[in-house]
Amino acid sequence: MRIAFASDHAAVTLKASLVAHAGDLGHEAIDLGPETDARVDYPDYGYKLARAIAAGEADVGVALCGSGIGISIAVNRNPACRCALVSEPLSATLARNHNDANVVAMGARLIGPDLAKACLEAFLAAPFEGGRHQQRVDKLSDKD
Repeated sequence: MRIAFASDHAAVTLKASLVAHAGDLGHEAIDLGPETDARVDYPDYGYKLARAIAAGEADVGVALCGSGIGISIAVNRNPACRCALVSEPLSATLARNHNDANVVAMGARLIGPDLAKACLEAFLAAPFEGGRHQQRVDKLSDKD
């Protein structure tokens, strides 16, 4: 699976850990930046990640900032993305099972690297259940 990763400066270290972990799991990790902890704006990287998902350059994405909130909002401005902010593996699983999330967001100041890795693993392993959830996911794309 191709996984795109993007963060702001507050989450560069966590991003590097998750990029390496994704590679260890056998996935293709695409690091969209930033490369250092020099101050950057999370919307720029959230939009970059969303464009990669929309263009089919990655199958799923991981968005990280200090809280996970700001970057998840930025990603969700792109109609091709369904980004879920998670803080533990169950929410990561349910984001996929019920919402067909294609991006997961986490807050580097709120979640440690081991828990973040567990969330990533849960997100990647969980299938979309479809069925009764499909009509709800379809409504996320409605413009009315």
